[in-house]
Amino acid sequence: MNKVILIGNLTKDPEQGTTANGIAYCKMSIAVNRDFTDASGERKADFFNIMSWRGLAENCAKYLSKGKKIAVSGRVETRTYEQDGVKKYATDIVAEDVEFLSPRETKNTPQFEDEDLPF
Repeated sequence: MNKVILIGNLTKDPEQGTTANGIAYCKMSIAVNRDFTDASGERKADFFNIMSWRGLAENCAKYLSKGKKIAVSGRVETRTYEQDGVKKYATDIVAEDVEFLSPRETKNTPQFEDEDLPF
């Protein structure tokens, strides 16, 4: 079974694109805090590359930005590629579901003081 669930914050704005066949994708990176601190009392984080496809990718690119908290469920994929004659390895999380956990921003929503309310 290949299943992973992560909750973390986006480390940068999502990068959206399309393949040569016109399939939408979105690349993201999240930081996931560890449950413990190191010897100096600092909490460390692990960083994961997230890849989403099609409609999910379009929604992620449209509504997410750096710092937003998300929950991702999906699978782990490893791949190899060559860069400057050197074989490199990469591990990605392919998202099957992404939950947006940060509160929605309320732009253009009127703000009222208690004395402005009619009741």
